[in-house]
Amino acid sequence: MPTAVALFTADLRLHDNPVLHAALRTGGEAVPLFVLDDAVRDAGFLVPNRAAFLVDCLHDLDAGLRRRGGRLVLRSGDLTEQVCRVAEEASAAEVHLAADVSGHARTREERLRRALGAAGRELHVHDTVVTAVAPGAVTPAGKDHFAVFTPYFNRWAGCALRTPLDPPRALAVPAPVGSLPIPSAASLAPGRPSPGLPAGGESRGRERLAAWLDGPLDDYAQGHDDLSRDATSRLSPYLHFGCLSATETVVRARGRGGEGADAFVRQLAWRDFHHQVLAARPQAAHHDYRPRGDRWRTDPQEIEAWRAGRTGYPVVDAAMRQLAHEGWMHNRARLLAASFLTKTLYADWRTGARHFLDLLVDGDLANNQMNWQWVAGTGTDTRPNRVLNPLAQARRLDPDGAYVRRWIPELAGVPGPAVHRPWALDAAVRRGLDYPDPIVDLDHALARFRAARGLD
Repeated sequence: MPTAVALFTADLRLHDNPVLHAALRTGGEAVPLFVLDDAVRDAGFLVPNRAAFLVDCLHDLDAGLRRRGGRLVLRSGDLTEQVCRVAEEASAAEVHLAADVSGHARTREERLRRALGAAGRELHVHDTVVTAVAPGAVTPAGKDHFAVFTPYFNRWAGCALRTPLDPPRALAVPAPVGSLPIPSAASLAPGRPSPGLPAGGESRGRERLAAWLDGPLDDYAQGHDDLSRDATSRLSPYLHFGCLSATETVVRARGRGGEGADAFVRQLAWRDFHHQVLAARPQAAHHDYRPRGDRWRTDPQEIEAWRAGRTGYPVVDAAMRQLAHEGWMHNRARLLAASFLTKTLYADWRTGARHFLDLLVDGDLANNQMNWQWVAGTGTDTRPNRVLNPLAQARRLDPDGAYVRRWIPELAGVPGPAVHRPWALDAAVRRGLDYPDPIVDLDHALARFRAARGLD
């Protein structure tokens, strides 16, 4: 009876998984395989927050497979060597894998294809596993990718999506194929994860998606920028690890209809947009997509104040403290924190992107790096020199100061919008606050940035 290997990567789910579906289509046995890849560890991508979430995902995936008569096979080491070894043990003729866009993913695919081919085995790579629309599926005339979101979205919105796949009812794993036990998070990435980290796994992701679609989605268009309401889906970690299918999420959201669904689907399109940019320009993960001739400042004290949430600008500091506590940050807060670092402090976007990747449970290379470049003005933003004023943004996005008071206990007693300007309070009140004065003057910082970009 034919056997195939389903190699899980960023698709840790049973529902709507073309990789697993294809491995089972012959009706024979299949090996659901996950490899703890040495290359991922060596690159520093497996940090405590993502390690903890990953372990949850693996336990949940294994439990789902066991309910269907199977099990997850776990190996550790060089991915190519381990996949070839498992394929040999299972006498598998095929290996199935999800397409991905990073330089690491491309190198992994090519190495695997060569090694399997040398042994007379085939590698099948499936797109629309990580994204709803495959990178490169829509392109402008004469170019290999869209560099501006709106025309991309107009084409993306007209794409016919595949029908989401049901999870397998049953599967069998060849008996001779052994597995390592699922490790602890601490053994993968020493250090403590954020105390407010969400639990991982497909089961939790599907529960959260169902709850989101059953009401809160309807208000998304009006409330998604309001920091105090926290009216976003918080589905990004589950999409990043593939606990949820982007295709199924779009299809189900569209099925709800309404302004909220439209606005939410547009955000999912941004995710696909960044993947198609990085697919076409993999070097943009570490190099300016559109160089501006920046000579970034390096002030270790300022950068450390930004990391610690001690800049003296409460809305920025609240965002950074939310990141440290939850391993997640509201999307608008991400933009504010990134603008403050790259344009107000005029520090290299790569410094901020690395810090975010050190903490974000949804630390997706395409979205993290390309969003940082968008804010820094070296990416796809059509207004590359815009600067987000943290005071003006705080008045608009957190008008009553609830978000700031939630994350900065030093300012919990400051009423209303006054919390956004604690340095302007009465001197007697200020003496009772363990909160710093601003580390930079906004007018001076804006003039410095404009001069650096040659705008004066």
